[in-house]
Amino acid sequence: MPEMLKLLYVRFVTNAVPVALLLILAFVATLLTRRIIRALRKYAVKMMLQTGGVTDYEREKRAHTIALVVGRTLSFLIWTAAILMVLEEMQFDVRPLLAGAGIAGVAIGFGAQSIVKDVIGGVFLLMENQIRINDVAVINSKSGVVEEINLRTTVLRGDDGAVHIFPNGGITSLSNLTRGYSFAVFSISVSYREDTDRVVELLKQIGEQLTQDESYRPLVLAPLEVLGVDALSESGVVIKARLKTIPSKQWIVAREMNRRIKKRFEEGGIAISSHTPIMVRETPAENPQA
Repeated sequence: MPEMLKLLYVRFVTNAVPVALLLILAFVATLLTRRIIRALRKYAVKMMLQTGGVTDYEREKRAHTIALVVGRTLSFLIWTAAILMVLEEMQFDVRPLLAGAGIAGVAIGFGAQSIVKDVIGGVFLLMENQIRINDVAVINSKSGVVEEINLRTTVLRGDDGAVHIFPNGGITSLSNLTRGYSFAVFSISVSYREDTDRVVELLKQIGEQLTQDESYRPLVLAPLEVLGVDALSESGVVIKARLKTIPSKQWIVAREMNRRIKKRFEEGGIAISSHTPIMVRETPAENPQA
């Protein structure tokens, strides 16, 4: 063992200059790659701007996601090549290592087909723009904020802080709650003795006041849409309405709308059904991935 350490030390000292140059070149190549990716990201955003159809926020999220995945992949390749060149410069025979990698690759091709499936799934996730980093999504019945999109896995952060990691090839259902725009959908149950026309008019007034509020006007994309009487349940008459918001802001708008509805209904003497509270849910755009 001491002889091996001594040999490594001698080889390192003898080839210190070329090894240092190789590491410096790898570092510089990584920096240049990041700069090129940033330039390509700006160009991609510019091209998407010309095509139109999506908001600035959506363009930035997609460009950021693709740039992050491409940057990580290129950095891995650069440093892998640099390490191999350093080993060769230190007079280590890397041919058995490369041969072993080739054999391992064949073994992976036969025995780890799920990895290939995951990578292909990740490529289609990026190409089809199904989800982006910072989107709120439901994947295989688990909801959370998309923290990472890698070629093999997708990572969600749940409301309770739990991290959910999904192999891309194992994603069977995907709902993006924040793609393009979002809806805060209200199902409001009132007593049968209430005049539904009056309730609808009051809801429209509340929605108009909220959209005129300076704090919430930038978050709302359209006036409150009252869909009408949705159901006649045992506990009361269910009236459905919805507000179109910018992505990820439907919950903020919904909470404020809930507060105003309760306060205004109390002032107007409108009885909310005691068995069914005001409910708010989101209408996700379904993006199933096989």
